[in-house]
Amino acid sequence: MAKQISTNPVRIITPRRFSDDRGWFSETYSERRLVAIGLDHRFVQDNHSLSRAAKTLRGFHFQRPPHAQHKLVRCVRGGALDIAVDLRRGSPSYGAWVGAELSAENGRQLFIPVGFGHAFLTLEPHTEMVYKVSDYYEPDCEGGIRWNDPDIAVAWDLSDAQPHLSAKDCALPFLRDFDSPFSYDGNPLEPLRDQG
Repeated sequence: MAKQISTNPVRIITPRRFSDDRGWFSETYSERRLVAIGLDHRFVQDNHSLSRAAKTLRGFHFQRPPHAQHKLVRCVRGGALDIAVDLRRGSPSYGAWVGAELSAENGRQLFIPVGFGHAFLTLEPHTEMVYKVSDYYEPDCEGGIRWNDPDIAVAWDLSDAQPHLSAKDCALPFLRDFDSPFSYDGNPLEPLRDQG
């Protein structure tokens, strides 16, 4: 029986790990494996971030067309709650979000397509995130939505603490003031399930 390819735009991917008494080995990126699950995207740039403090929050970020980006995100040290929010104009799930805990320990990755904002909250100190993107960074195309937008209402795990934020992220617009450059492609946002 052929493996069913999900049409969910946001995907969790967990590469296999081969373990022995020395530790483990994993192919963290395989174009062939991604194509087999319906993700046929060329990645052109790798980004790597270090967040020194736990409860550091980055996002929601995206790039507008013509330099919009698909992202493949993973955590290589520590852990983070990684979130994608649907920003596709006309989508039945516009403003809805999905998220997953990514950690160096669990090896999970999150695929976030064009049309979605991306944010993460670090759960441990010295968390490092690495992500592949499908277009180069262009300052004139960057955009974002406020992390605490009440219309998105992400259930951040902050326990009444204030996150560590950049001044830039504090000044991002709210969803109600956002004129989306992204169009709905007919693939509704669904709950996440692991693609293996």
